[in-house]
Amino acid sequence: MSFQLHPQLLADCHVLLQWPICHVLLHRNAIVPWLILVPETDHVDLLEMPAGQREAVLNEAACIAKVIQQHWKLEKINFAQLGNVVPQMHLHVIGRTSTDPCWPRPIWGNLPEQARDYSVAEVQEIRVICSQVSP
Repeated sequence: MSFQLHPQLLADCHVLLQWPICHVLLHRNAIVPWLILVPETDHVDLLEMPAGQREAVLNEAACIAKVIQQHWKLEKINFAQLGNVVPQMHLHVIGRTSTDPCWPRPIWGNLPEQARDYSVAEVQEIRVICSQVSP
């Protein structure tokens, strides 16, 4: 059976591209810059991965953090791997600022209901930016 992204991730995100280890997704809610990495693995938790594979995933997360810092001009990055709702391993890399609507609380359960989706042009621009980064 080939690798497939979890249906909830597909519903919540724009699929941008695939890097060597991870699929790169952009959360649809444009209120905060929120990218999600989904490693092609059967492991459920990042910390159970073999060291080399875990390092490669973390390297790709660092590359996504750099994209957020440079494209959105943000200095604070939140990084998490929860998996409470979606069991497939995925990593959240989220740009934060003291002016975002959730600050200083976590985004989970605190995002305003009036979410704004990205335009097609914005998604394409972010896809191009991510494709220019080499993990």
